[in-house]
Amino acid sequence: METPTIKGVLGMLMASLDDDNDNEKRVISLGMGDPTAFSCFRTTSVAEDAVVDTLVSHKFNGYSPTVGHPQTRSAICEYLSNNLPYKLSPDDVYITAGCTQAIEVAVSILASPNANILIPRPGFPIYELVAAFRNVEVRHFDLLPDNGWEVDLDAVDALADQNTVAIVVINPGNPCGNVYSYHHLKKIAETAKKHKIVVIADEVYGHLAFGSNPFVPMGVFGSMVPVLTLGSLSKRWIVPGWRLGWFVTTDPNAIFKNAKTIERLKKYFDICGAPATFIQAAVPQIIKETSEVFFTRTLSILKHASDVCYKKIKDIPCLTCPTKPQGSMVVMVKLNVSLMKDIKDDIDFCFKLAKEESIILLPGVTVGLKNWVRITFAAEPSFLDEALERVKSFCYRHSYQQKGLLVHD
Repeated sequence: METPTIKGVLGMLMASLDDDNDNEKRVISLGMGDPTAFSCFRTTSVAEDAVVDTLVSHKFNGYSPTVGHPQTRSAICEYLSNNLPYKLSPDDVYITAGCTQAIEVAVSILASPNANILIPRPGFPIYELVAAFRNVEVRHFDLLPDNGWEVDLDAVDALADQNTVAIVVINPGNPCGNVYSYHHLKKIAETAKKHKIVVIADEVYGHLAFGSNPFVPMGVFGSMVPVLTLGSLSKRWIVPGWRLGWFVTTDPNAIFKNAKTIERLKKYFDICGAPATFIQAAVPQIIKETSEVFFTRTLSILKHASDVCYKKIKDIPCLTCPTKPQGSMVVMVKLNVSLMKDIKDDIDFCFKLAKEESIILLPGVTVGLKNWVRITFAAEPSFLDEALERVKSFCYRHSYQQKGLLVHD
């Protein structure tokens, strides 16, 4: 059975609400990682003004180079180089239609007969979908919930073989809300070097870290092992609909960047094209003029929301959050179905929750963990509080024991 897609499952959950005319509660979705659904999350006026400026200039209505507009590549090169011990070149940067296309490029460019790729569980299912299209075998390694969702490096050692081409590292984490330490990222790089594989560093939530670990880009270890850095404006600037992402070869020793690979990359971009030119052209102004106050405010809101979420979950029977979120916008929560009298699994839980309480959560099976759920905490505090209160009522109603008697696992 194929793993269901996030959008597919959320669509079915929303459709189930349409069939229920008796439930008049407002729908609150904590399933999709789109912060723009809530008014407390809004991009900076600098970004909006930059796009308007490039659009009305009439200078960017034509095609851009398929690898991206030169000024866009240069701006992202400078932006990423600020956090690295070496300087990238604009030629290392390729502009993509969001991070999803960057994922497609990364997997496709590494595809070869009998190739396999190591993917985290839980993880982001787009990797599996792209790998299936490219006939690349997927091998899952576990993330350890009781250890801050760190990579099980022993499992990586056991899975890797001569046909392994890459390991995927998502940091800050989706769907777990983890942020890896410098020490752990170094261990991952050392493991990748040992197996002579590339690291695909999915950093779409880059810099959205508000816990004890600061965000460390995987490219810091590019001198040790080739790193393909994937990112976008979508989360940090709160503009997911703009579809402006990047694929970057952080490989100062040119281990990965041989002439054949670079030529293949350029040909691939000739096929898939680049995002809207006027959005690309706005990137230098967006990066240069966005103030730290905007970023600090976003982190403050996310931290407060994650604190509310973690605290509320502690009071909900049948749900356990093993690790407090440290970054991104999502968190994984364990569902103890043995404490519930009429809930079969996480999918059953989420569909009945939607029907009875008009609350949308993502079943964990969608991201690789059965009987878990993913909660997006990037929401208005009042909405988040109300949603989790309804989840609490639902859990009490479906538990074997009455409120006040059930022992929280």
